[in-house]
Amino acid sequence: MHRVGYLVTEGFQVMSLATQTVFELANYVAGERVYSVQNFSQAGGIVRSSLGMFVDTQPLGAPGLADSWMVVGTLRPLTPQPEVVLNSVRAMVDSARRTAGVCTGGFILAAAGALDNRRATTHWAFAAALQAHYPAVQVEPDRIYIVDGTVWTSAGMTAALDMALGMVEKDLGAEIARSVAHNLVMHQRRSGGQSQHSEMLSLSPKSDRIQSALEYAQKHLNRPLGVEELAEAVHLSPRQFTRVFTAETGQSPAKAVESLRLEAARLMIEQSRHSLDVVARETGFRDRRHMREVFMRGFGVPPQAIRRDARRVE
Repeated sequence: MHRVGYLVTEGFQVMSLATQTVFELANYVAGERVYSVQNFSQAGGIVRSSLGMFVDTQPLGAPGLADSWMVVGTLRPLTPQPEVVLNSVRAMVDSARRTAGVCTGGFILAAAGALDNRRATTHWAFAAALQAHYPAVQVEPDRIYIVDGTVWTSAGMTAALDMALGMVEKDLGAEIARSVAHNLVMHQRRSGGQSQHSEMLSLSPKSDRIQSALEYAQKHLNRPLGVEELAEAVHLSPRQFTRVFTAETGQSPAKAVESLRLEAARLMIEQSRHSLDVVARETGFRDRRHMREVFMRGFGVPPQAIRRDARRVE
């Protein structure tokens, strides 16, 4: 059985514990108790969350309490942790099969020295602070989660679900991980190398009509997708569509479609073994050279660099 221990500290974020559902559903899908999950704190007893909710915990101390540790994040990650907590974290990293920082839980790992000379990520809003306070950490701020040896770190809270699913896949296989994601009603299980950024979310149109146009574009990226086609899909004239689209998203339809193509191509490169020629064709670029030009403009690196980074994460 895989024993998963959650280290919670005062002011922990409740959302961090949502990852426990991943292990619970893995048991359900597997038809047996593959994972046991327990909450721990340094002294044991009741620990208060940032929301004011309380959880009961077991005390740390005895070796071998868990083979996977999830160090839970807080809203104030730069608050110093007691040395006894940091010593416990160091022991976890030394002895456990894997130790993970859930969102800003990575700060506790960093304070314990567990991230020195390792690649790591955290919530995008705290990535700069992590790098500034712990320069020995190789912070990659635009990743969903990162695995470096036995140490895992994740971005913001929902990204921790993807990290937990990654653990289930490694333990029990891709089929069970996909089934767990399906039970969680997750549209897709994101790979660790995937960006924290969502183009659809950043466009955030105000009306259902423009949202529908973006969804139409996302489903038909392998086509030219001129303004006329998008306008027709949502029953507007091209002129009216362009005016409303630009007012709601702050971008022209052509620029937004290019951004969606770029994001889709990046995902294909990170998550598949398709050739770059196939990726360019499937995401609507004229050819591989055109895709490279847009990647350099959008990301500052060519598609080949994205693929190398994604394979390094695997």
